Amino acid sequence: MIDEPRLGSGLLAGRTALVLGAGSSGLGWSNGKAISVAYARAGAQVIAFDHVTERANETRDLIGAEGGRCVALTGDTASSGDLRRAIERGLAEFGSLDVLHYNAAYAPFGDPVTGTEEDWDKAFAINVRAVFVACRFALPIMTRQHRGVITCTSSILSSRVSEYPLCAYNASKAALEQLVRTIALHYAHKGIRANCVVPGLIDTPQIHAHQGIVGHEGGDVETTRKRDARSPTGKQGSAWDVANASVFLASDAASYVNGHMLVVDGGLTGRQA
Repeated sequence: MIDEPRLGSGLLAGRTALVLGAGSSGLGWSNGKAISVAYARAGAQVIAFDHVTERANETRDLIGAEGGRCVALTGDTASSGDLRRAIERGLAEFGSLDVLHYNAAYAPFGDPVTGTEEDWDKAFAINVRAVFVACRFALPIMTRQHRGVITCTSSILSSRVSEYPLCAYNASKAALEQLVRTIALHYAHKGIRANCVVPGLIDTPQIHAHQGIVGHEGGDVETTRKRDARSPTGKQGSAWDVANASVFLASDAASYVNGHMLVVDGGLTGRQA
């Protein structure tokens, strides 16, 4: 049993959750891996989708070790065909699609001068277009069920600018949030809710795997120290902070929460510059 903070085990009983971007880029808990395990602990059946087979399988095995049900799938979130197959597999395997959680992201360094058009296009393809496409396939299923939750992992950089040159990432996360708001309002009368979890400084393997961030901060140890120091709490959040917020949004406890950007940042966005 993995000893981590968790919400009530029955909040998502009998429901199916598809997590797109469910693996971890290194040792420890990524947002996607923690989200998937947290959904399973809350009672959901999970489809763990990642672009690296070993990462998806690791998440599946963690859930299975705790007695949960999980199917691992490998594919590209930028591929419409792969997204369709993931959603169809979830429906065929478990009979419903109750939660669609989009967690994949691409965050290239670069501004309009130093960045490339290819990185800009890839960021919008993975961070925004893929959500649009996944919803195209998921929303008809949820509409037939008259029930469904769409949650996307965004970032406080959708509305703030850090010292990191993440021009394409910042812009695409802002676009993602407006897409989610639009879906939320247009589909609310069909029993569907759509929200974003908006993390601040979270200590995950992806941060330490991002050579741009580590190089900017002056090394791996300095990355942790400096990011901890920027948080009002003196410490970055963990993937479990994001995961627990996600379980809440997916559950009936959040039945009147729709079109909301749930900030999980230790108060950072309330700090004056």
